[in-house]
Amino acid sequence: MSNDEHAKADAAAKQQQEAAKKHAEDTRKRLGEERQAREKASQEHAKSVAEVKPTPTQEENDLTASGVYLSEHEPDGSTDPNAPQDKQAEAAKPRSGYRTKETTA
Repeated sequence: MSNDEHAKADAAAKQQQEAAKKHAEDTRKRLGEERQAREKASQEHAKSVAEVKPTPTQEENDLTASGVYLSEHEPDGSTDPNAPQDKQAEAAKPRSGYRTKETTA
């Protein structure tokens, strides 16, 4: 091999090493960002779960198993399923001018 070929081979090897190093740095950065996002999501989930307790609670289960009738459960921190819903929760009504055939009696 001539000196020119050695120089090209060395340059190619150096370029490949730099590319591998850049790839490793980018990968470490991306993985760090993903880890932070997972930790944040995990903390948010843990916070939301900590504010709500199961219904029925273990105490209520134990009382029921012992034959005690419970007419109401302890509040669990969730929203009331029987509360009136907002307009946004209702299905969108059709706005087209389509009408069905009208009958007269």
